[in-house]
Amino acid sequence: MSLVDVIDLTVEFGSLRAVDGLSFRLEQGAALALVGESGSGKSTVASALLGLHRGTGARVGGSVEVAGVDVRQASDEELRRLRGGKAAMVFQDPLSSLDPYYAIGDQIAEVYRTHTRVSRRAARARAVEVLDRVGIPDALRRSRSRPHEFSGGMRQRALIAMALACAPDLLIADEPTTALDVTVQAQILDLLHRLREETGMGLLLVTHDVGVAAESVDEVLVMRHGRAVERGPVADVLGAPEQPYTRELLHAVPRVDTPRVIREGAKEPEGATTASADGASADVASVDLASADVVLEATGLRREFGRGKRAFTAVDDVSLTIRRGETLGVVGESGSGKTTLGRMLVGLLEPTAGEVRYDGHTRAGVNPAVQMVFQDPVSSLNPRRTVGESIADPLRARGEDDEGRIRGRVRELLERVGLEAAHYDRYPHEFSGGQRQRVGIARALAADPRVIVCDEPVSALDVTTQAQVVALLGELQRELGLALVFVAHDLAVVRQVSDRVAVMRGGRIVEEGLADEVYDNPQDPYTKQLLAAVPALDPRIAAQRRAARRELAAV
Repeated sequence: MSLVDVIDLTVEFGSLRAVDGLSFRLEQGAALALVGESGSGKSTVASALLGLHRGTGARVGGSVEVAGVDVRQASDEELRRLRGGKAAMVFQDPLSSLDPYYAIGDQIAEVYRTHTRVSRRAARARAVEVLDRVGIPDALRRSRSRPHEFSGGMRQRALIAMALACAPDLLIADEPTTALDVTVQAQILDLLHRLREETGMGLLLVTHDVGVAAESVDEVLVMRHGRAVERGPVADVLGAPEQPYTRELLHAVPRVDTPRVIREGAKEPEGATTASADGASADVASVDLASADVVLEATGLRREFGRGKRAFTAVDDVSLTIRRGETLGVVGESGSGKTTLGRMLVGLLEPTAGEVRYDGHTRAGVNPAVQMVFQDPVSSLNPRRTVGESIADPLRARGEDDEGRIRGRVRELLERVGLEAAHYDRYPHEFSGGQRQRVGIARALAADPRVIVCDEPVSALDVTTQAQVVALLGELQRELGLALVFVAHDLAVVRQVSDRVAVMRGGRIVEEGLADEVYDNPQDPYTKQLLAAVPALDPRIAAQRRAARRELAAV
């Protein structure tokens, strides 16, 4: 009997059919990835496996059987025994899945007691055991910590520990590494692989990141509009896809080992060549960025948080220059100081020491000539105001009071970023993630900036939407002569958009140079470590890298 057996599954929300006649099987101990863009139905399928749509108003059809349980016909009590006992789920956002008021260990112990009826002491001991198993250091002490005291990677490990508490036959992981930097992502993927080897559990991985799928599973099922497009062994589907949509999806994936696309107006020195899409070399004309005007210069930037013994230095003695039309990529792990640096460049944070000069002049506070596009457009847009009003804020802030002119300018900006003028009166919840990011870009452009700092602008987007937003930023840069500071933990995206790259660790820049030089010939050991952690699309290379990381960890 298969661990998971889905036949002709349909899920409808009102008039929207999110899943349309999907069928697949997952055998005991096997690993399958559901891959597709946002809105393809991946997470809806994962929720259907545990009966999470029950009572929500969704209409579910077809047959779903998990670990011998008919999910559609099961009673509420049978579903409770299935969830966490035979099948467990790890969600994308651990903060929303963990109770902020209770210690991590107590939450894991509660799940264990629900399914096993053991004593509180035994449940706490099991919580410490599984926390230790997923690599939480000093598990006994950390089991008493609350979620906010854990880093993002540790919170994700805690969720995996909670899922493992009852030794389930199936682990469903819904975008488990989306918000994590490359090294922590590699650690989580290695952990899932090791746990599969040790426990023999099955894995259903939901992801929009094709590289993550290559690192983690035996088979891939590509979804689009709620339907299966292609399924097969991961090496076959990713190495020689049969369907045009699968090829499009793979083509949109940025490659860390591919030289950046040379942009018009920001090209290599005269006589240089670059590889075209089909692998041939193409001559490149010369436009020297080194002669362009310096629009922003930071000298000796330092930023501390807290006082006395609790003082923490987030950025330490960072200096850099940014020229007109140039893109500077800033990469590093979570906590490396990237975002703090970006906020100081914009003026949202005052440096503890050092200075930021715009066009040769020092200016304290926010400078309209330097704008920011934030990582999470949902939290940076007021849900009670229309997007048009949010985009208009910079116009009103600089004294514009003619409502007709304001509305006309906002409509122009909406159209400029690929939206419609009529979207002025819509609210943020009416847009997709990629559309909301376009709104954020439009708002940044409203101030007529010379520099835009992009803080993880595409980290939560699927690969095709990611490619569209990156292309939009490049187009705007060419037309307006903008300088971009592109802050991200995705090294592949950064290579494709950047002229120069600065690698940060512990608040300092450990390596800086032309993008291709840094990626092709990294000098600092930390840069080499980051590049080695980037997921590979070839499962064989992924396996080799995983083995190398395991050997390194054992030393």
